[in-house]
Amino acid sequence: MKIAFIGTGLMGYPMASNLLKKKLNLKVFTRTLDKAKPLEKLGANISNSLAEAVKDTDIIITMLTDDEAVEKVLGDKEFLNNLKPSSTVIDMSSIKPKIAIQYGEILKEKGIYFLDAPVSGGTIGAEDGSLAIMVGGDQKVFDYAFDILKIMGNPTLVGPIGSGQVSKLANQIIVGVTIGAVAEAIMLCEQAGVDANKFIKALSGGFADGKILQNHGKRMIDKDFSPKGKVSTHLKDMNNILECASDFDTKLPISSLIKEMFNSLVERGNDNDDHSALYKEIENQNKT
Repeated sequence: MKIAFIGTGLMGYPMASNLLKKKLNLKVFTRTLDKAKPLEKLGANISNSLAEAVKDTDIIITMLTDDEAVEKVLGDKEFLNNLKPSSTVIDMSSIKPKIAIQYGEILKEKGIYFLDAPVSGGTIGAEDGSLAIMVGGDQKVFDYAFDILKIMGNPTLVGPIGSGQVSKLANQIIVGVTIGAVAEAIMLCEQAGVDANKFIKALSGGFADGKILQNHGKRMIDKDFSPKGKVSTHLKDMNNILECASDFDTKLPISSLIKEMFNSLVERGNDNDDHSALYKEIENQNKT
């Protein structure tokens, strides 16, 4: 089976690395070729164009930054006109559900199968091959791609095309709101003179315990906001969440608040911080 991987950023690079560790026949393409060059040592064939990447390829995986980047690739004639008949495109980016549905239809008309398969787990999950992978599409296509997806994490078919993206947005609601809750808890402990590290340890095994408390809480205590999941990316997700909710005439008041907090961080120049920097927003509000 010939596979192409398009997009080797913070998430795509370790995901492609895990595929290469399984000795798969993998072509790699990214707009900035230097980012992909180190993958050659793991056995990747670096493609110089989209056409070269997708030509005679069975599965094409895209892992791109946002809606615009996905549309630039999936809508590119160089991409569309060189796809092998009956090949499968798997977009693992986080985009609007309606864009996934749109390109699913475009590819279907060309006899190409499509899955939208966004992920959660950050760079750590990408490196460990433990990503949560929420997949939208047909059961037969999912079954065909399952073994490839399994190398990168834990894939689950959640419904037809677009369902993966809705699930990712729902996931980001939980992540964003929980980061905000952890930030408030850490702030309260610090202001009241409680050892925040011991607080986290005390909650171990309880209802409030979890990866976000353990990982993001520690980052907040250490004031380490080096990006693993960027503020700018989560703001994009929150905007998409509220747009999707509006499409279904659904009000999400807590998500609206978290969106405004991420937006405030971006306005103050913290867009490249880790999304645990919601702590900074709460800290800023306590200074006023």
